[in-house]
Amino acid sequence: MLAAFLRLGVTSFGGPVAHLGYFRQDVVERRRWLDERAYADLVALCQFLPGPASSQVGIGIGLYRAGIPGAFAAWLGFTLPSALALALFAAGVERLGGATGAGWLHGLKVAAVAVVALAVWGMAGTMANDRPRATLAIVSAALVFAVPGVAGQLGAILLGGLVGALLLRGGTADGAVATPSPLRHGWKLGGAFIVLFFLLLIGLPIAASHWPDRTLAVASAFYGAGSLVFGGGHVVLPLLRAMVVPTGWVGDTLFLAGYGAAQAVPGPLFTFAAYLGFVLDAPPNGWAGAALCLGAIFLPSFLLVFGVLPFWERLRGRPGAQAALRGVNAAVVGLLLAALYDPVWKSAISTAGDFVLAGAALVLLAIWKLPPWLVVIFCALGGAGLASL
Repeated sequence: MLAAFLRLGVTSFGGPVAHLGYFRQDVVERRRWLDERAYADLVALCQFLPGPASSQVGIGIGLYRAGIPGAFAAWLGFTLPSALALALFAAGVERLGGATGAGWLHGLKVAAVAVVALAVWGMAGTMANDRPRATLAIVSAALVFAVPGVAGQLGAILLGGLVGALLLRGGTADGAVATPSPLRHGWKLGGAFIVLFFLLLIGLPIAASHWPDRTLAVASAFYGAGSLVFGGGHVVLPLLRAMVVPTGWVGDTLFLAGYGAAQAVPGPLFTFAAYLGFVLDAPPNGWAGAALCLGAIFLPSFLLVFGVLPFWERLRGRPGAQAALRGVNAAVVGLLLAALYDPVWKSAISTAGDFVLAGAALVLLAIWKLPPWLVVIFCALGGAGLASL
């Protein structure tokens, strides 16, 4: 589990939507740890939870496959490369610059176009392969564009669940309920994790206000950021800035420099917390501060996934829930389709060379069946080559 997700953590560029495409390529198609239906159900659940959806999907995959140790191994493998890179940058490592460097970074965005396109096509073939669900996927994509932000995404998922519950009962296109390896803890322990999540959310700020050392205040701030943000890494950035810049913990120039570096690394954007922890103006800072802030911002994701999945497994097996999930899964296809255009396509494809490079990457993935990490390297070199022309 650690080895599999370490490779994903090194090669998964392009943001949370692209991460889900990389996960699907490796976990569903290559390793067959989950099938398409079980993977889509897990993605749908994590869209409802606050925090980084792609990291939560990885935690869920590890939990299904190898229990709680597997969940920690999956998270560590996926998170460590970007967290370490940002901490090293905070310690003074210079970023790659110049036109070639800009082209290299742009090539990584082009790779994300191919990965997400392949994920949309593959999931649509299973989750939106009849008229009602294909229509629902397009309506969901339109809703996301009409209502930008988290409201549109959650609204599309809720619409999909409602339409599925009302109109898609008795459908068999998805096959039987796909059940991965059984969870190794039940709903009682799951309930305890949920209770702990809320106890920390309420108790940490109270304890920090009575604790002379700043460590609890820092942990409380980053735990709150990981607990209360929907919509992924980019949404958490304004909240983090409001927590660390006005308080004087991190200067605005340092914050913006770290944000720029965070765009250049693979893995989840929430690892920006490691950079902020390193550059705090006073202890805890350095490597200890990086570890503290990184752990605090991801801890809510562990507690929520560990807590909710046992209840989710009971719910998703019921006929009514299965009908709703058919609609939700079609809506998820629509969300990915919308994300393929904005921000993935719009941020990556601006010239004919970009279009050809993305097409070549798609052929290498879909037809030649090359591993995604190799396609990422190909696109990075291609982007650098295009920038030098």
